[in-house]
Amino acid sequence: MKKHLLLPVLAGSLLLAGCGQKDQAAAPAAAAESASASFEFTANDTMKYNLTRIEVKAGQDVKVSLTNTGSMPKAAMAHNWVLLKKGVDGKAFVDAAVTAMATDYIPAALADQVIAHTKLLGAKQSDEITFKAPTEPGEYTFVCTFPAHYLSGMHGVLVVK
Repeated sequence: MKKHLLLPVLAGSLLLAGCGQKDQAAAPAAAAESASASFEFTANDTMKYNLTRIEVKAGQDVKVSLTNTGSMPKAAMAHNWVLLKKGVDGKAFVDAAVTAMATDYIPAALADQVIAHTKLLGAKQSDEITFKAPTEPGEYTFVCTFPAHYLSGMHGVLVVK
């Protein structure tokens, strides 16, 4: 009788061992999903982003969504999200942007200072961008380049760890 019990116990052990292997194989897929970072920004008629600090890993895939939740016309209250390279002075950049209405307030002469940016959005509009986070750790400024928005506090920092 003991021999008859041994077979079901062995079969059960093999079945459990096989399930454990499936769980381990699924772990890398879950890790791959967390390899990217996603942030949902909103901006409104009070000239504020809902987020002023975000953190990412060096070289990580990043998705930024921006929605203008305001109600004012685009000519009076538009928003964008512009990530500047490390060391770029945000105020100097937006001061130059004031004269760049034709290029959605991103000065063509300073385009090499930009890592990524959304479109300039009117009320109830959204845009989404994806980019690779910089590989150099540190702080990178993001700004809204629409006139006067930076001075009203519409900027923040992306921290690369």
